[in-house]
Amino acid sequence: MPRRHPPRRSARRAVLAALLPVLVVAGCTVGPSTRPAVVQNDAPAPTEREREESGQPLPPLGEPGPSTLDWSDCASETRDRLGGAAGRNQNYECAYLTTTLDPPGMPGQGLTRMSVLKAGNGPVPLVVVNDVDGEPGTLYAARLAASLPDALLDRFSLIGVDRRGTGGSDAVRCIPPSERATLLDSDPSAGIDRPLDAARTAGQQCAIALEDEQGAIDSRRTTSDLDTLRESLGMDRLHALGHGEGSRVLAMYSARFPGKTGRMVLDGMPDPSDDHARVLGGVAGGAEATLDAAGTELGRDLRGDVTALTERLGRGAPLTSDGYRLTPQLALRAVLVGLADRERWSALADAVAAARSGDPGPLFRFVRPHVVEDQVSAARLDGTIATRCNDTATRLPADRLASTARDLAREHPVFGATVAQELVWCSPWPTRSGERGAIGSEQAPPMVVVSTETDPVTPGKGTIRAADQMPSAVHVAWKGAGHGALSSSCVTDAARAFLVDGDVPRDGTLCPA
Repeated sequence: MPRRHPPRRSARRAVLAALLPVLVVAGCTVGPSTRPAVVQNDAPAPTEREREESGQPLPPLGEPGPSTLDWSDCASETRDRLGGAAGRNQNYECAYLTTTLDPPGMPGQGLTRMSVLKAGNGPVPLVVVNDVDGEPGTLYAARLAASLPDALLDRFSLIGVDRRGTGGSDAVRCIPPSERATLLDSDPSAGIDRPLDAARTAGQQCAIALEDEQGAIDSRRTTSDLDTLRESLGMDRLHALGHGEGSRVLAMYSARFPGKTGRMVLDGMPDPSDDHARVLGGVAGGAEATLDAAGTELGRDLRGDVTALTERLGRGAPLTSDGYRLTPQLALRAVLVGLADRERWSALADAVAAARSGDPGPLFRFVRPHVVEDQVSAARLDGTIATRCNDTATRLPADRLASTARDLAREHPVFGATVAQELVWCSPWPTRSGERGAIGSEQAPPMVVVSTETDPVTPGKGTIRAADQMPSAVHVAWKGAGHGALSSSCVTDAARAFLVDGDVPRDGTLCPA
Protein backbone atom coordinates (compact mmCIF):
# COMPACT_ATOMS: atom_id res chain seq x y z
CA MET A 1 0.00 0.00 0.00
CA PRO A 2 1.22 3.56 -0.64
CA ARG A 3 2.71 5.18 2.43
CA ARG A 4 2.07 8.78 3.44
CA HIS A 5 3.94 10.90 5.87
CA PRO A 6 1.59 13.20 7.70
CA PRO A 7 2.32 16.67 8.00
CA ARG A 8 -4.06 20.55 -34.38
CA ARG A 9 -3.30 20.83 -35.93
CA SER A 10 -5.83 19.32 -38.50
CA ALA A 11 -5.29 15.93 -40.07
CA ARG A 12 -4.98 17.46 -43.51
CA ARG A 13 -1.61 18.92 -42.59
CA ALA A 14 1.48 16.79 -42.95
CA VAL A 15 3.11 15.42 -39.81
CA LEU A 16 6.88 15.66 -39.52
CA ALA A 17 7.83 12.85 -37.22
CA ALA A 18 11.61 12.81 -37.42
CA LEU A 19 13.47 13.09 -34.12
CA LEU A 20 16.29 15.57 -33.43
CA PRO A 21 19.66 14.61 -32.00
CA VAL A 22 20.16 15.27 -28.33
CA LEU A 23 22.87 15.00 -25.79
CA VAL A 24 22.39 12.33 -23.16
CA VAL A 25 22.98 13.02 -19.50
CA ALA A 26 24.82 10.24 -17.75
CA GLY A 27 23.55 9.76 -14.24
CA CYS A 28 24.37 7.72 -11.20
CA THR A 29 22.21 4.75 -10.41
CA VAL A 30 20.34 5.18 -7.17
CA GLY A 31 19.19 1.93 -5.63
CA PRO A 32 16.41 1.49 -3.12
CA SER A 33 18.83 0.79 -0.27
CA THR A 34 21.07 3.80 -0.87
CA ARG A 35 19.59 7.03 0.36
CA PRO A 36 21.78 10.13 0.03
CA ALA A 37 21.93 12.73 2.71
CA VAL A 38 18.65 14.56 3.15
CA VAL A 39 17.91 17.41 5.48
CA GLN A 40 14.41 16.87 6.85
CA ASN A 41 12.95 20.25 7.66
CA ASP A 42 10.75 19.86 10.72
CA ALA A 43 9.64 23.48 10.42
CA PRO A 44 7.02 24.44 7.84
CA ALA A 45 8.22 24.51 4.24
CA PRO A 46 9.35 27.96 3.02
CA THR A 47 6.13 29.27 1.52
CA GLU A 48 4.32 32.55 1.12
CA ARG A 49 1.31 31.06 2.90
CA GLU A 50 0.55 27.87 4.76
CA ARG A 51 -0.72 24.99 2.63
CA GLU A 52 -3.39 22.64 3.83
CA GLU A 53 -2.41 19.04 3.33
CA SER A 54 -4.43 17.11 0.75
CA GLY A 55 -6.83 14.64 2.28
CA GLN A 56 -6.71 12.40 -0.77
CA PRO A 57 -4.76 9.12 -0.61
CA LEU A 58 -1.96 8.37 -2.99
CA PRO A 59 -3.45 6.03 -5.61
CA PRO A 60 -1.94 2.64 -6.39
CA LEU A 61 0.02 2.27 -9.60
CA GLY A 62 -2.43 -0.18 -11.09
CA GLU A 63 -1.78 -2.42 -14.05
CA PRO A 64 -2.28 -1.17 -17.61
CA GLY A 65 -4.83 -2.71 -19.90
CA PRO A 66 -4.20 -3.20 -23.62
CA SER A 67 -2.75 -0.19 -25.41
CA THR A 68 -4.50 1.02 -28.54
CA LEU A 69 -1.36 2.73 -29.84
CA ASP A 70 0.31 1.21 -32.86
CA TRP A 71 3.88 1.03 -31.57
CA SER A 72 6.74 0.39 -33.96
CA ASP A 73 10.40 -0.17 -33.17
CA CYS A 74 12.51 2.96 -33.51
CA ALA A 75 15.49 1.90 -31.40
CA SER A 76 18.08 2.08 -34.14
CA GLU A 77 17.16 5.55 -35.35
CA THR A 78 16.74 6.86 -31.79
CA ARG A 79 20.21 5.62 -30.79
CA ASP A 80 21.63 7.17 -33.95
CA ARG A 81 20.03 10.49 -33.12
CA LEU A 82 21.28 10.23 -29.56
CA GLY A 83 24.75 10.08 -31.05
CA GLY A 84 25.57 6.67 -29.64
CA ALA A 85 25.47 8.06 -26.10
CA ALA A 86 22.30 6.36 -24.85
CA GLY A 87 24.18 4.97 -21.86
CA ARG A 88 22.42 1.61 -21.70
CA ASN A 89 20.90 -0.94 -24.03
CA GLN A 90 17.55 0.79 -24.14
CA ASN A 91 14.49 -0.17 -26.17
CA TYR A 92 12.58 2.56 -28.01
CA GLU A 93 9.22 2.40 -29.74
CA CYS A 94 7.36 5.21 -31.48
CA ALA A 95 3.72 5.86 -32.31
CA TYR A 96 1.22 8.57 -33.21
CA LEU A 97 -1.81 9.54 -31.17
CA THR A 98 -4.82 11.19 -32.84
CA THR A 99 -6.65 13.69 -30.66
CA THR A 100 -9.36 16.32 -31.09
CA LEU A 101 -8.12 19.74 -32.17
CA ASP A 102 -11.03 21.53 -30.43
CA PRO A 103 -10.47 25.09 -31.74
CA PRO A 104 -12.17 28.04 -30.00
CA GLY A 105 -15.84 28.27 -30.93
CA MET A 106 -15.74 24.82 -32.53
CA PRO A 107 -15.80 22.35 -29.63
CA GLY A 108 -14.98 18.78 -30.54
CA GLN A 109 -14.04 19.66 -34.11
CA GLY A 110 -10.91 18.78 -36.08
CA LEU A 111 -8.15 16.30 -35.53
CA THR A 112 -4.47 16.60 -34.74
CA ARG A 113 -1.76 14.00 -34.33
CA MET A 114 0.82 13.78 -31.58
CA SER A 115 4.16 12.01 -31.62
CA VAL A 116 4.98 9.73 -28.67
CA LEU A 117 8.01 7.62 -27.81
CA LYS A 118 8.33 4.76 -25.33
CA ALA A 119 11.68 4.19 -23.66
CA GLY A 120 12.23 0.97 -21.72
CA ASN A 121 10.13 -2.08 -20.89
CA GLY A 122 8.71 -1.28 -17.45
CA PRO A 123 5.07 -2.39 -17.23
CA VAL A 124 3.61 0.92 -15.99
CA PRO A 125 3.62 3.95 -18.34
CA LEU A 126 5.12 7.16 -16.93
CA VAL A 127 4.30 10.09 -19.21
CA VAL A 128 7.02 12.73 -19.61
CA VAL A 129 6.13 16.37 -20.44
CA ASN A 130 8.84 18.95 -21.13
CA ASP A 131 9.01 22.75 -21.44
CA VAL A 132 7.27 23.98 -24.58
CA ASP A 133 10.45 25.78 -25.69
CA GLY A 134 12.76 22.92 -24.72
CA GLU A 135 13.58 19.84 -26.71
CA PRO A 136 10.47 17.86 -27.74
CA GLY A 137 9.19 15.55 -25.03
CA THR A 138 10.02 12.43 -27.03
CA LEU A 139 13.66 13.43 -27.11
CA TYR A 140 13.72 14.54 -23.50
CA ALA A 141 12.27 11.19 -22.43
CA ALA A 142 14.85 9.27 -24.47
CA ARG A 143 17.65 11.26 -22.87
CA LEU A 144 16.14 10.97 -19.39
CA ALA A 145 15.89 7.19 -19.69
CA ALA A 146 19.68 7.03 -19.76
CA SER A 147 20.04 8.71 -16.37
CA LEU A 148 17.21 7.45 -14.17
CA PRO A 149 17.90 4.56 -11.76
CA ASP A 150 17.24 0.97 -12.78
CA ALA A 151 14.82 0.57 -9.85
CA LEU A 152 12.54 3.13 -11.46
CA LEU A 153 12.89 1.88 -15.03
CA ASP A 154 12.23 -1.71 -13.96
CA ARG A 155 8.76 -0.53 -12.88
CA PHE A 156 8.05 2.18 -15.47
CA SER A 157 8.49 2.78 -19.16
CA LEU A 158 8.90 6.46 -20.04
CA ILE A 159 6.34 7.80 -22.50
CA GLY A 160 7.66 11.01 -24.02
CA VAL A 161 5.08 13.16 -25.76
CA ASP A 162 5.64 16.07 -28.15
CA ARG A 163 3.05 18.60 -27.02
CA ARG A 164 0.61 19.88 -29.61
CA GLY A 165 2.27 22.37 -31.91
CA THR A 166 5.81 21.11 -31.19
CA GLY A 167 8.31 18.51 -32.38
CA GLY A 168 6.68 15.73 -34.38
CA SER A 169 3.15 16.66 -33.25
CA ASP A 170 1.96 18.71 -36.24
CA ALA A 171 4.43 21.41 -35.26
CA VAL A 172 3.47 25.04 -35.81
CA ARG A 173 5.19 26.64 -38.81
CA CYS A 174 3.97 30.16 -39.36
CA ILE A 175 6.57 32.83 -38.50
CA PRO A 176 8.76 34.07 -41.39
CA PRO A 177 12.47 33.33 -40.78
CA SER A 178 13.46 37.01 -40.83
CA GLU A 179 10.88 37.82 -38.17
CA ARG A 180 12.06 34.97 -35.95
CA ALA A 181 15.55 36.44 -36.03
CA THR A 182 14.26 39.92 -35.23
CA LEU A 183 12.16 38.69 -32.32
CA LEU A 184 15.26 37.12 -30.78
CA ASP A 185 18.00 39.60 -31.71
CA SER A 186 16.28 42.90 -30.80
CA ASP A 187 16.78 44.86 -27.60
CA PRO A 188 13.33 46.16 -26.58
CA SER A 189 14.89 48.30 -23.85
CA ALA A 190 16.78 50.28 -26.52
CA GLY A 191 13.87 50.62 -28.94
CA ILE A 192 10.47 48.99 -29.13
CA ASP A 193 9.50 49.68 -32.75
CA ARG A 194 11.59 47.02 -34.50
CA PRO A 195 10.60 44.03 -32.33
CA LEU A 196 6.99 45.24 -32.19
CA ASP A 197 6.80 45.39 -35.99
CA ALA A 198 8.25 41.87 -36.17
CA ALA A 199 5.68 40.65 -33.64
CA ARG A 200 2.84 42.17 -35.69
CA THR A 201 4.07 40.49 -38.85
CA ALA A 202 4.51 37.18 -37.04
CA GLY A 203 1.00 37.40 -35.59
CA GLN A 204 -0.52 38.21 -38.98
CA GLN A 205 1.27 35.36 -40.73
CA CYS A 206 0.29 32.88 -38.01
CA ALA A 207 -3.36 33.97 -38.26
CA ILE A 208 -3.25 33.33 -42.01
CA ALA A 209 -1.36 30.03 -41.81
CA LEU A 210 -3.22 28.54 -38.85
CA GLU A 211 -6.71 29.95 -39.49
CA ASP A 212 -9.11 28.56 -36.88
CA GLU A 213 -6.34 26.40 -35.44
CA GLN A 214 -4.49 29.44 -34.08
CA GLY A 215 -6.28 29.46 -30.73
CA ALA A 216 -6.09 25.68 -30.27
CA ILE A 217 -2.37 25.53 -29.43
CA ASP A 218 -2.46 25.92 -25.68
CA SER A 219 -1.84 24.11 -22.40
CA ARG A 220 -5.47 23.49 -21.47
CA ARG A 221 -6.09 21.56 -24.67
CA THR A 222 -2.83 19.74 -24.08
CA THR A 223 -4.35 18.36 -20.88
CA SER A 224 -7.10 16.85 -23.03
CA ASP A 225 -4.42 15.30 -25.23
CA LEU A 226 -2.83 13.77 -22.14
CA ASP A 227 -6.13 12.28 -21.06
CA THR A 228 -6.57 10.73 -24.50
CA LEU A 229 -3.05 9.36 -24.16
CA ARG A 230 -3.91 7.91 -20.75
CA GLU A 231 -6.86 6.06 -22.25
CA SER A 232 -4.76 4.86 -25.19
CA LEU A 233 -2.16 3.48 -22.77
CA GLY A 234 -4.86 1.48 -21.00
CA MET A 235 -4.43 3.27 -17.67
CA ASP A 236 -7.11 4.32 -15.19
CA ARG A 237 -4.82 7.10 -13.92
CA LEU A 238 -2.09 9.18 -15.50
CA HIS A 239 1.31 8.74 -13.83
CA ALA A 240 3.67 11.43 -15.06
CA LEU A 241 6.90 13.39 -14.72
CA GLY A 242 6.96 17.08 -15.65
CA HIS A 243 9.99 19.24 -16.33
CA GLY A 244 9.86 23.01 -15.94
CA GLU A 245 6.91 24.57 -17.71
CA GLY A 246 5.77 21.05 -18.63
CA SER A 247 5.03 20.60 -14.91
CA ARG A 248 2.39 23.32 -15.12
CA VAL A 249 0.56 21.33 -17.80
CA LEU A 250 0.48 18.30 -15.48
CA ALA A 251 -0.68 20.47 -12.58
CA MET A 252 -3.50 21.74 -14.78
CA TYR A 253 -4.35 18.14 -15.66
CA SER A 254 -4.56 17.24 -11.97
CA ALA A 255 -6.96 20.14 -11.34
CA ARG A 256 -9.11 19.29 -14.34
CA PHE A 257 -9.05 15.50 -13.95
CA PRO A 258 -8.30 14.86 -10.25
CA GLY A 259 -9.95 11.43 -10.30
CA LYS A 260 -7.73 10.35 -13.17
CA THR A 261 -4.50 11.71 -11.66
CA GLY A 262 -1.95 9.17 -10.51
CA ARG A 263 1.53 9.67 -9.13
CA MET A 264 3.16 12.84 -10.45
CA VAL A 265 6.57 14.43 -9.90
CA LEU A 266 6.79 18.06 -11.04
CA ASP A 267 10.44 19.05 -11.47
CA GLY A 268 10.27 22.83 -11.42
CA MET A 269 7.12 24.93 -11.86
CA PRO A 270 6.73 28.40 -13.41
CA ASP A 271 5.65 31.26 -11.20
CA PRO A 272 1.83 31.34 -11.49
CA SER A 273 1.55 35.13 -11.07
CA ASP A 274 -0.43 37.05 -13.69
CA ASP A 275 2.13 39.85 -13.38
CA HIS A 276 4.18 38.86 -16.41
CA ALA A 277 6.85 41.50 -15.84
CA ARG A 278 7.38 40.26 -12.28
CA VAL A 279 7.67 36.69 -13.50
CA LEU A 280 10.20 37.66 -16.17
CA GLY A 281 12.18 39.60 -13.60
CA GLY A 282 12.42 36.43 -11.54
CA VAL A 283 13.57 34.48 -14.60
CA ALA A 284 16.24 37.07 -15.42
CA GLY A 285 17.47 37.04 -11.82
CA GLY A 286 17.51 33.24 -11.78
CA ALA A 287 19.43 33.16 -15.05
CA GLU A 288 22.06 35.60 -13.78
CA ALA A 289 22.48 33.59 -10.58
CA THR A 290 22.83 30.43 -12.66
CA LEU A 291 25.43 32.14 -14.85
CA ASP A 292 27.48 32.85 -11.74
CA ALA A 293 26.96 29.32 -10.42
CA ALA A 294 28.11 27.81 -13.72
CA GLY A 295 31.19 30.01 -13.73
CA THR A 296 32.04 28.98 -10.18
CA GLU A 297 31.62 25.30 -11.01
CA LEU A 298 33.81 25.64 -14.11
CA GLY A 299 36.38 27.87 -12.42
CA ARG A 300 35.82 30.60 -15.01
CA ASP A 301 34.53 34.16 -14.97
CA LEU A 302 31.60 33.24 -17.20
CA ARG A 303 29.67 36.43 -16.43
CA GLY A 304 32.70 38.49 -17.39
CA ASP A 305 33.17 36.50 -20.60
CA VAL A 306 29.52 36.91 -21.60
CA THR A 307 29.60 40.63 -20.86
CA ALA A 308 32.81 41.09 -22.86
CA LEU A 309 31.27 39.19 -25.78
CA THR A 310 28.11 41.28 -25.89
CA GLU A 311 30.17 44.49 -25.68
CA ARG A 312 32.26 43.32 -28.61
CA LEU A 313 29.19 42.36 -30.65
CA GLY A 314 27.64 45.73 -29.92
CA ARG A 315 30.52 47.79 -31.20
CA GLY A 316 32.45 45.63 -33.67
CA ALA A 317 31.91 44.07 -37.06
CA PRO A 318 29.00 41.62 -37.02
CA LEU A 319 29.66 37.90 -36.74
CA THR A 320 27.44 35.62 -38.79
CA SER A 321 26.62 31.92 -38.59
CA ASP A 322 24.34 30.03 -40.98
CA GLY A 323 23.40 33.39 -42.46
CA TYR A 324 22.26 34.81 -39.12
CA ARG A 325 23.90 37.84 -37.56
CA LEU A 326 24.97 37.20 -33.98
CA THR A 327 23.77 40.33 -32.20
CA PRO A 328 24.26 40.85 -28.46
CA GLN A 329 20.67 39.76 -27.76
CA LEU A 330 20.84 36.65 -29.95
CA ALA A 331 24.09 35.71 -28.20
CA LEU A 332 22.43 36.18 -24.81
CA ARG A 333 19.46 34.07 -25.92
CA ALA A 334 21.92 31.31 -26.87
CA VAL A 335 23.52 31.61 -23.41
CA LEU A 336 20.08 31.26 -21.79
CA VAL A 337 19.46 28.08 -23.77
CA GLY A 338 22.84 26.70 -22.68
CA LEU A 339 22.31 27.52 -19.02
CA ALA A 340 19.12 25.43 -19.04
CA ASP A 341 21.16 22.25 -19.61
CA ARG A 342 23.66 21.73 -16.82
CA GLU A 343 25.48 19.04 -18.80
CA ARG A 344 26.31 21.62 -21.48
CA TRP A 345 27.75 24.30 -19.22
CA SER A 346 31.32 23.50 -20.18
CA ALA A 347 30.45 23.49 -23.88
CA LEU A 348 28.63 26.80 -23.40
CA ALA A 349 31.67 28.42 -21.78
CA ASP A 350 33.85 27.18 -24.65
CA ALA A 351 31.33 28.50 -27.19
CA VAL A 352 31.36 31.95 -25.56
CA ALA A 353 35.16 31.96 -25.70
CA ALA A 354 35.09 30.90 -29.35
CA ALA A 355 32.68 33.73 -30.22
CA ARG A 356 34.96 36.22 -28.47
CA SER A 357 37.73 34.94 -30.73
CA GLY A 358 35.63 35.46 -33.85
CA ASP A 359 33.95 32.05 -34.29
CA PRO A 360 30.21 32.35 -33.55
CA GLY A 361 29.29 28.86 -34.83
CA PRO A 362 29.42 26.91 -31.55
CA LEU A 363 27.37 29.53 -29.70
CA PHE A 364 24.80 29.86 -32.48
CA ARG A 365 24.22 26.10 -32.37
CA PHE A 366 22.63 26.55 -28.93
CA VAL A 367 19.89 28.80 -30.33
CA ARG A 368 19.68 27.36 -33.85
CA PRO A 369 16.73 24.99 -33.15
CA HIS A 370 14.66 28.00 -32.07
CA VAL A 371 15.13 30.06 -35.23
CA VAL A 372 15.93 27.67 -38.09
CA GLU A 373 13.42 25.30 -39.67
CA ASP A 374 13.90 22.70 -42.37
CA GLN A 375 11.88 19.88 -43.92
CA VAL A 376 12.46 17.73 -40.85
CA SER A 377 12.21 20.13 -37.92
CA ALA A 378 10.09 23.20 -37.27
CA ALA A 379 11.67 26.16 -35.49
CA ARG A 380 10.83 25.91 -31.79
CA LEU A 381 9.99 29.60 -31.53
CA ASP A 382 6.76 29.19 -33.52
CA GLY A 383 5.20 26.62 -31.19
CA THR A 384 6.55 28.47 -28.16
CA ILE A 385 4.91 31.77 -29.12
CA ALA A 386 1.62 30.11 -30.10
CA THR A 387 1.38 28.26 -26.79
CA ARG A 388 2.53 31.08 -24.52
CA CYS A 389 0.39 33.72 -26.19
CA ASN A 390 -2.69 31.51 -26.05
CA ASP A 391 -1.96 30.72 -22.39
CA THR A 392 -1.54 34.32 -21.20
CA ALA A 393 -3.83 37.33 -21.11
CA THR A 394 -1.11 39.98 -20.60
CA ARG A 395 -1.02 42.52 -23.44
CA LEU A 396 0.75 45.81 -22.72
CA PRO A 397 0.50 48.99 -24.83
CA ALA A 398 3.67 50.08 -26.61
CA ASP A 399 4.63 52.72 -24.06
CA ARG A 400 4.28 50.23 -21.19
CA LEU A 401 6.26 47.64 -23.15
CA ALA A 402 9.11 50.10 -23.60
CA SER A 403 9.17 51.26 -19.99
CA THR A 404 8.88 47.73 -18.61
CA ALA A 405 11.72 46.55 -20.86
CA ARG A 406 13.90 49.41 -19.62
CA ASP A 407 13.07 48.55 -16.01
CA LEU A 408 14.00 44.90 -16.53
CA ALA A 409 17.24 45.85 -18.27
CA ARG A 410 18.18 48.19 -15.42
CA GLU A 411 17.35 45.69 -12.67
CA HIS A 412 18.97 42.71 -14.43
CA PRO A 413 21.82 44.05 -16.58
CA VAL A 414 22.78 40.75 -18.21
CA PHE A 415 19.46 39.11 -19.14
CA GLY A 416 16.77 41.69 -18.36
CA ALA A 417 16.44 42.99 -21.92
CA THR A 418 16.56 39.46 -23.33
CA VAL A 419 13.65 38.13 -21.28
CA ALA A 420 11.75 41.39 -21.96
CA GLN A 421 11.50 40.26 -25.59
CA GLU A 422 8.76 37.89 -24.47
CA LEU A 423 6.53 40.81 -23.46
CA VAL A 424 6.57 41.95 -27.08
CA TRP A 425 5.92 38.58 -28.72
CA CYS A 426 2.26 38.37 -27.69
CA SER A 427 1.31 42.04 -28.07
CA PRO A 428 -0.55 41.54 -31.40
CA TRP A 429 -1.74 37.99 -30.62
CA PRO A 430 -5.46 37.44 -29.91
CA THR A 431 -6.18 37.45 -26.20
CA ARG A 432 -6.82 34.16 -24.49
CA SER A 433 -10.35 32.80 -24.83
CA GLY A 434 -11.91 30.99 -21.89
CA GLU A 435 -10.74 30.54 -18.34
CA ARG A 436 -7.12 30.00 -17.45
CA GLY A 437 -6.72 26.48 -16.13
CA ALA A 438 -6.23 26.09 -12.39
CA ILE A 439 -3.13 24.30 -11.11
CA GLY A 440 -4.53 22.92 -7.89
CA SER A 441 -7.46 20.91 -6.62
CA GLU A 442 -8.38 19.61 -3.19
CA GLN A 443 -9.53 16.43 -4.90
CA ALA A 444 -6.11 15.67 -6.42
CA PRO A 445 -3.80 13.14 -4.74
CA PRO A 446 -0.40 14.15 -3.33
CA MET A 447 2.09 15.37 -5.93
CA VAL A 448 5.80 15.98 -5.42
CA VAL A 449 6.78 19.51 -6.49
CA VAL A 450 10.54 20.02 -6.67
CA SER A 451 12.11 23.48 -6.63
CA THR A 452 15.69 24.27 -7.65
CA GLU A 453 17.11 27.20 -5.73
CA THR A 454 19.11 28.60 -8.67
CA ASP A 455 17.21 27.86 -11.88
CA PRO A 456 17.46 29.93 -15.11
CA VAL A 457 13.98 28.90 -16.36
CA THR A 458 11.76 28.15 -13.34
CA PRO A 459 13.41 29.92 -10.37
CA GLY A 460 12.94 28.35 -6.97
CA LYS A 461 10.83 31.16 -5.48
CA GLY A 462 8.37 30.93 -8.38
CA THR A 463 8.08 27.18 -7.97
CA ILE A 464 7.34 27.65 -4.27
CA ARG A 465 4.62 30.16 -5.12
CA ALA A 466 3.11 27.61 -7.51
CA ALA A 467 3.22 24.90 -4.85
CA ASP A 468 1.43 27.28 -2.47
CA GLN A 469 -1.57 27.24 -4.79
CA MET A 470 -1.72 23.43 -4.91
CA PRO A 471 -3.42 21.82 -1.88
CA SER A 472 -1.91 18.45 -2.77
CA ALA A 473 1.66 19.69 -3.33
CA VAL A 474 4.45 18.09 -1.29
CA HIS A 475 7.46 20.35 -1.65
CA VAL A 476 11.04 19.11 -2.02
CA ALA A 477 13.69 21.84 -2.31
CA TRP A 478 17.07 21.27 -3.98
CA LYS A 479 19.73 23.78 -2.98
CA GLY A 480 21.62 23.35 -6.25
CA ALA A 481 21.74 25.11 -9.62
CA GLY A 482 20.46 24.26 -13.08
CA HIS A 483 17.10 23.78 -14.76
CA GLY A 484 15.48 20.90 -12.95
CA ALA A 485 16.74 18.84 -10.04
CA LEU A 486 16.91 15.28 -11.33
CA SER A 487 20.68 15.64 -11.55
CA SER A 488 20.58 15.50 -7.72
CA SER A 489 20.80 11.95 -6.40
CA CYS A 490 18.83 13.08 -3.34
CA VAL A 491 15.93 14.32 -5.48
CA THR A 492 16.10 11.32 -7.80
CA ASP A 493 15.94 8.94 -4.85
CA ALA A 494 12.93 10.79 -3.42
CA ALA A 495 11.21 10.64 -6.82
CA ARG A 496 11.92 6.92 -7.15
CA ALA A 497 10.61 6.18 -3.65
CA PHE A 498 7.45 8.17 -4.36
CA LEU A 499 6.75 6.74 -7.80
CA VAL A 500 7.75 3.13 -7.20
CA ASP A 501 7.08 2.56 -3.49
CA GLY A 502 4.39 5.15 -2.82
CA ASP A 503 6.58 6.77 -0.15
CA VAL A 504 5.45 10.40 -0.01
CA PRO A 505 8.33 12.65 1.14
CA ARG A 506 7.81 15.03 4.03
CA ASP A 507 6.63 18.45 2.91
CA GLY A 508 9.63 20.76 3.20
CA THR A 509 12.31 18.14 2.57
CA LEU A 510 15.61 19.84 1.71
CA CYS A 511 18.20 18.27 -0.58
CA PRO A 512 21.74 19.67 -0.37
CA ALA A 513 23.54 21.03 -3.42
